[in-house]
Amino acid sequence: MRVLFVSAILVLADQISKAIVVRTMSLYESIPIVQDFFHFTYITNDGMAFGIDFPFGYLIFSAVSVLLTVFLFFYLWSVKNHSIVIRLGLALIIAGAIGNSIDRLFLGEVIDFLDFMIGDFSWYIFNLADSYVTVGMVLILIDSIILEKKREKAQL
Repeated sequence: MRVLFVSAILVLADQISKAIVVRTMSLYESIPIVQDFFHFTYITNDGMAFGIDFPFGYLIFSAVSVLLTVFLFFYLWSVKNHSIVIRLGLALIIAGAIGNSIDRLFLGEVIDFLDFMIGDFSWYIFNLADSYVTVGMVLILIDSIILEKKREKAQL
């Protein structure tokens, strides 16, 4: 279960990056890193993913996040002898879930700061934890769609 060490390091990196942003930037401040492509833009998100919000959303989303994280730990344990790709994908998703859950539980909101754009088109501002979840899902899809078929062919 060495992949959980990866999760722990990633949660630490996520929390350190958010602490640096909070301590060095003002809310809504935007610092261009690559003009019109990538900025550090400090915002908070007290809603759910992509700013979706509804009554009692904070409580519901926090509870669901905790339950899904517990499920992911059990699932990771159940695939402990499977491909490193799926285990690493789960470790990344766990790290992202924990990173954002820490913010929700202790701050009541999530710190976001990675702001990508192309000209006038801007994607949602996100954080490292969000990117961990995305990359983790991509790894699981790669394992499920591509690598699983290769494993099945190899067994024939």
